[in-house]
Amino acid sequence: MASLFVPPTVTELPTPPFWSEVKADPANVQFTAQGWEPIYTASPTATLVIIGQAPGIKAQESQVAWNDASGKNLRSWLGIEESVFYDPAQVALLPMDFYFPGKGKSGDKPPRKDFAPTWHPRILEQMPNVQLTLLIGQYAQKHYLGKSAQKNLTETVRAFADYGPEFMPLVHPSPLNFRWQKANPWFEEQVIPALRERVAQVLA
Repeated sequence: MASLFVPPTVTELPTPPFWSEVKADPANVQFTAQGWEPIYTASPTATLVIIGQAPGIKAQESQVAWNDASGKNLRSWLGIEESVFYDPAQVALLPMDFYFPGKGKSGDKPPRKDFAPTWHPRILEQMPNVQLTLLIGQYAQKHYLGKSAQKNLTETVRAFADYGPEFMPLVHPSPLNFRWQKANPWFEEQVIPALRERVAQVLA
């Protein structure tokens, strides 16, 4: 019987670009003081980048990105195994904030607005082989698509073909979004097959 795959923690993976600088940034001192590590992976050979919101508390405490039901759904959408998803040589996991931002009145707080503009360009510059960037959720889409984004997340995801081949916008894979998926059957019928095909191409 095959052994279960155990996702590596951030401290078990090769050090991504600017790791020490992120930890030393005064803006992140509060997190470092708690013993928290920045949750992101990146490698010069990666061809796929996944940009989400920010780590949840489970991911932050376990030091494993997408270490929850949302991650399981996302990997199912992509059609890839955990071993590929967590291989930074192939896939970079680059959220809009590398630390759990805390709890708000209705769920987690949003990622800090100045975090991605500060760190993403420097890290992405170190990854010349990227062919596809997945933009999961409104924060990633507003930041990277700007005025080309549609009036809301649903319409932006529906217009996914307009943003290729560089970008592909997605709804968050949280199980809590089941009502959205039920109300928008075109996502499973059109977006997921196109997503799997594109991902297979860039990881080939």
